[in-house]
Amino acid sequence: MFIALSDEEYASLAKAAANEKLAAGAWAAMTLLAAAEGKRRADSHELREVLQEVLHARAQAQRIGVNLNQAVAAWNSGELSPTLCWYARAAAQTVRKLDDLADELRSRLP
Repeated sequence: MFIALSDEEYASLAKAAANEKLAAGAWAAMTLLAAAEGKRRADSHELREVLQEVLHARAQAQRIGVNLNQAVAAWNSGELSPTLCWYARAAAQTVRKLDDLADELRSRLP
């Protein structure tokens, strides 16, 4: 496919692509395909931010889960750990944050 653009049009397209850290052709293709499908194309920048949040929450949940398992193991052996309640609350808070993030993702989808 060949699309003829004036210098000003190309500069505008290139600037929009650079803002999302994409090549001009990739940005144009993604935008054209989304328009052809009648969808709003999510900005790569927005998706990267969301991915960063998901990865952070995942790592946090993993750390809390490991610590909670250790606290429960100590409790089962007869040793009462004062951190058990803290880890349980932290795990519940992390799950709530993940739920909030999932709600935000759903609201951004077309």
